[in-house]
Amino acid sequence: MIGDSMKAKDKNKKHAKISIKNIMILFASTTALLCLVACYSYYISKSKVLAKEASSETIKEDAEISNAKKLDIDELINSNTGEGSTTEYVTEEAELEYITKYQENPELPTGTIQVIQEGREGKQEVTTKKVYENGQVMSEEQVNSKVTKASVNKIVEVGTGKGKTYEVKEGDVVYTTSDRAEVRVEPSEDAQKVATLSKGTELTVLSISGEWYQIAGSGTRGYVKSESTTNINQNQIEEENDSSTVQAEENIEKPTFDMILNKPSGLSLEQFQKVLTDSKDTNKIMQNNAEYFYYIEQQYNINGVFVAAIAIHESAWGTSKIAQNKHNLFGYGAYDSNPYGGAYDFTDYSECIDLIARVLVKHYLNPKGTIIYDGEQATGKYYNGPTLTGVNTKYATDKNWANAVYNHMEYLYNKL
Repeated sequence: MIGDSMKAKDKNKKHAKISIKNIMILFASTTALLCLVACYSYYISKSKVLAKEASSETIKEDAEISNAKKLDIDELINSNTGEGSTTEYVTEEAELEYITKYQENPELPTGTIQVIQEGREGKQEVTTKKVYENGQVMSEEQVNSKVTKASVNKIVEVGTGKGKTYEVKEGDVVYTTSDRAEVRVEPSEDAQKVATLSKGTELTVLSISGEWYQIAGSGTRGYVKSESTTNINQNQIEEENDSSTVQAEENIEKPTFDMILNKPSGLSLEQFQKVLTDSKDTNKIMQNNAEYFYYIEQQYNINGVFVAAIAIHESAWGTSKIAQNKHNLFGYGAYDSNPYGGAYDFTDYSECIDLIARVLVKHYLNPKGTIIYDGEQATGKYYNGPTLTGVNTKYATDKNWANAVYNHMEYLYNKL
């Protein structure tokens, strides 16, 4: 019995020891679990704080651009008033500028133009990358565009002839073109000659008989061959041209760095051809397109020498890859991350010259609301004054751009 009692006591002690051990294990496990829960709560709350702080940081460069995202620019600026740099992608509706097509017309006098179809702007959605520094826009770069309404081309005819074809009628005045125009008593080569007239003699047509005109003038009367006359007074044209040249030279403003650029230079077509004929123009791009810098002055009220100087600066006298392959003398549409890919393609150089002139007039050179070409109003979106300094403010990130363009302007003006 005593032995059994001792065994029972030992057995009870053993169970007691096992229970205490289990309690200690349970306590340790519970403590460890509580520590894990506390650590988890601590790191999760800290992560939330970090995530909240990171939400105001710059959007990563590889962020997806949504064409559906449209933001009000004022709201955008107000939402980024904190310190530091932020980047936003904004998609807005913008005008799609039309292209001007020039067509030669030999029946129009050289240097004259006439619009036979007005251009009409379209619409496009443009996605722009905007970088802010302390709430202020530091740079803008167009990264995508989608046409939503097509534009309509403007069509302009340019004269390449002496004048319109004209059919002479009775009573008209004609002028001899031959140094020895023969006057005969009858409309025949075999008829008697009554007089010989010098070139430029003024005659009145009395009647028309086939290829012969019956004329009166310079103290004689008879018949002359129609091919020896013209209805154009060459002497008067030469006098008018001389007068126009003198007047044009008097009206040409000498270049200054602060000269006003939203008015024509006053150069004639011949003068544009003269100043843009240069040995630096190895591919003769500027020389062969000189007339279009004259035409933009006639249509858009802008200094064509200024536009030519930009073309020379941006394309290195037409030798740049964009100028050569895309007929784009201004790098128009190019952006920093992909200049060549972003630059617009043009069919010929006249299109890019015409377009950049309209862009400058509409957005850079005139205050908002100014009536410009075709009854349009200037947006004044990038207007900071109609000078090189004013254009440089928004047109180019290079602060020396204005000086470089002026150097080219001065070089061209000095060739007059």
